[in-house]
Amino acid sequence: MKAGFVTIVGRPNVGKSTLVNQIVGQKVAIVSDKPQTTRNRILAVVNRPAGQIVLFDTPGIHKPMHRMNERMVDSAVRSIGQVDIALWVVDVTESYGPGDRHVRDLLKESGRKVVLALNKIDAIAKPKILPIIEQYRHLLDFADVVPVSALTGENVDVLTSRLVAHLPEGAPLYPEDFLTDLPERFFVAEMVREKILRMTRDELPYSTGVVIDSFQEGPDIVRIEASIFVERDTQKAIVIGKGGSMLKAIGTAARQDIEAFLEAKVFLGLFVKVRERWREDVATLERMGLGERRKE
Repeated sequence: MKAGFVTIVGRPNVGKSTLVNQIVGQKVAIVSDKPQTTRNRILAVVNRPAGQIVLFDTPGIHKPMHRMNERMVDSAVRSIGQVDIALWVVDVTESYGPGDRHVRDLLKESGRKVVLALNKIDAIAKPKILPIIEQYRHLLDFADVVPVSALTGENVDVLTSRLVAHLPEGAPLYPEDFLTDLPERFFVAEMVREKILRMTRDELPYSTGVVIDSFQEGPDIVRIEASIFVERDTQKAIVIGKGGSMLKAIGTAARQDIEAFLEAKVFLGLFVKVRERWREDVATLERMGLGERRKE
């Protein structure tokens, strides 16, 4: 039996969260086509006949511009030193550049075993895959290199099997029915944020945050109230929409996902609040699970 920890790292928007959801077999991380969608470290447990993977989905490693981004990147970098294997995900449709080089350097310095996942092979011609594999092979002493498509699921089972094979021998670290260490409130907030990302304009994603204000479980209904933080009045107007139409659409779509997740009827109240520079506010970041940097 094999068991151990695997962290998924890479630049923003390379498909890490989509790959996590494919490996786990269900949705544990929100996804969008916007970079820096993932803000928190997400733990998910994957059980296979040959072993158990404790998987960390982490924010994309990028140059931080706000306190929030600093904590996001710090979470990703720290995770590398806390695992048995680092799974480096790269986007084969993008050229190797400074961002990838930075991730490579972090992995090299860590001394951890590294598996490389070449993602988005569904978006390129098959003959191009082998030259890309050869391009990356010399960058690190990889334990494995696996081309995959997180979107279609192609080769994801192969990747999962290779990860299990490289884990140390040992008993399972979590019970078989354990999925994640994050509370329901976290996933509810993320479902609301996912709908905002999907339905609003491009200028909003980085300046929008969601905090759960109340979560009351009754016998017939779960009553949830959440605040959507934006930084400017113009952004508030976008989220609310004409006559409240956008906020209603966001709430309806989020509630449907939340009801499926909680397996219960849900009342969802959403409130849009302008809070300038909330991404620099320690208390707000703490409420979102982006805690202070820990000393190692």
